[in-house]
Amino acid sequence: MQWLAMITMLIDHIGAVWFPEESALRVIGRLAFPLYAYAIVIGYFRTSNLNRYLIRMAGLAVLSQIPYMFAFQTWKVNAIATLFVCLLMLSLLDRYRHQRPLPALLVAAAVVLLELIPFDYGAYALMLVFIYRYAGSSNVVWLHLILNIAMVAAKGWVIQLFSLFASVLLVYLPVLLRTMDRLQVPRIVWRSFYPLHLALIAVAVHWLG
Repeated sequence: MQWLAMITMLIDHIGAVWFPEESALRVIGRLAFPLYAYAIVIGYFRTSNLNRYLIRMAGLAVLSQIPYMFAFQTWKVNAIATLFVCLLMLSLLDRYRHQRPLPALLVAAAVVLLELIPFDYGAYALMLVFIYRYAGSSNVVWLHLILNIAMVAAKGWVIQLFSLFASVLLVYLPVLLRTMDRLQVPRIVWRSFYPLHLALIAVAVHWLG
């Protein structure tokens, strides 16, 4: 899963920067973000030190921001920062789940934050993480489809419909993903890939145009 997430993200970003007219590259790239969102949920359950996990995510988000801005010529906040907010929300919702209506207020505040600043993928990312966290496996695909349709209606994100295939892989073809992960990604590669590849793209954009 990690290799697939990194490779499809790289394809997506190359397409976005240098070949925006090649929709096939962006379609392939739609697999990446759901896989990263799912990885955040898995990481949340598996981490032995949540605070250290949050600090690491925050550090990667900070390191990624300037390369992200130069690579894509944008003022948005990068996707790792978005996933940091999602991870923080998972923690807060579990911590305060019995103190109603605080969980609903926290979700509302996170949605406003992600949309107004704005963060890459915005509230869509949070809703997708919630689907992977709270929905049973039998509900993931159709809930993801409903979310994508809502994004088409709200923001015109037609191409995001193709991200549904990531959930299909996660739910119906997990053996295939586990087979791909037999060649494990070194932790340093997994953790550094996002800021590093953005930095390389930003340098290439500067020098090559």
